[in-house]
Amino acid sequence: MALKTTVEKLKRMLLEISHDLEKADRGNKAAAQRVRTTTIQFAKTAKDYRKESIASGGKKKKTTAKKKTAKKAVKKKVVTKKVAKKAAPKRKAPAKKKAAPKRKTPARKKRK
Repeated sequence: MALKTTVEKLKRMLLEISHDLEKADRGNKAAAQRVRTTTIQFAKTAKDYRKESIASGGKKKKTTAKKKTAKKAVKKKVVTKKVAKKAAPKRKAPAKKKAAPKRKTPARKKRK
C-alpha cells in the first residue's frame, strides 16, 4: 500500500473505533466486540505505516541554526538537572558446590 492510503485507512479505523466505543460504553456487547477486533487490525495497519514511512525516507523539515542551538541549550539544562544515582552494591557470587568423587565401575565380563 501507499503511505497515503495507509493514513486514510488509519483515520477511518479511528472513526469506527470511537463510534463503537460510545456504543460499548452504553452497554452494547456487539460494539465492544467490534472495538476489540478493530483495534487488532489498527495495530497491524500501524505497523505497516511505520514500515512505509521509513521506506519513503521520512520527509523532515529543515531547521534553522537558531532552533538547533536552542535545542542544544535545552538539552544541556536537562542534563545538568539530573541527579546522579549511586551504584547498587555488588552481590557476592554463590559458592560453588564441590563435585562428588568419581566412582570406579567394576569391569564387566564379556559374554560368549
